[in-house]
Amino acid sequence: MHTVKAIYPGTFDPLTNGHLDLIARAAKIVDQLVVAILRNSEKATPLFTVAEREAMIAEATSHFGNVSVATFDGLLVDFARQQGAKAVLRGIRAISDYEYELQMAMMNRKLDPELETLFMMPGEKYTYVSSRLIKGVFELGGDVTALVPPSVVDRLKRKTAAKLVGQHQP
Repeated sequence: MHTVKAIYPGTFDPLTNGHLDLIARAAKIVDQLVVAILRNSEKATPLFTVAEREAMIAEATSHFGNVSVATFDGLLVDFARQQGAKAVLRGIRAISDYEYELQMAMMNRKLDPELETLFMMPGEKYTYVSSRLIKGVFELGGDVTALVPPSVVDRLKRKTAAKLVGQHQP
């Protein structure tokens, strides 16, 4: 029996319903899915720590029997080898995502020809949702409750409250 293990890498800062949509759909296709949080990202300073993101994802995916959460740094292909994964899941929301993701997939294929990339599009209602957009809208007082899990909204509120308390201290 051949089992397929896939890695869904990202920063997940924070986890969105678009991420969860892809996780749910991929969990139906692969035998095991590892949601892998990149620890050392080139992106801006994250709002949530790696441990907080790991907890968010674990909580939101706990009902899936074949989904786990891990962290990694370095090359994705090395992490995939360590995990025994044969595929990488990547979400595509727009053509601009595809151009970047295609370059990454081709580089990963060059580094490990056995590692396949699976491109999936989130449900239509999440095609415009990104973690960066969620943080920006929330920080400006917008309602993101339909775009992230309830536990993420709670964490965003706590993080914002903590930030405000820190700003008011002498």
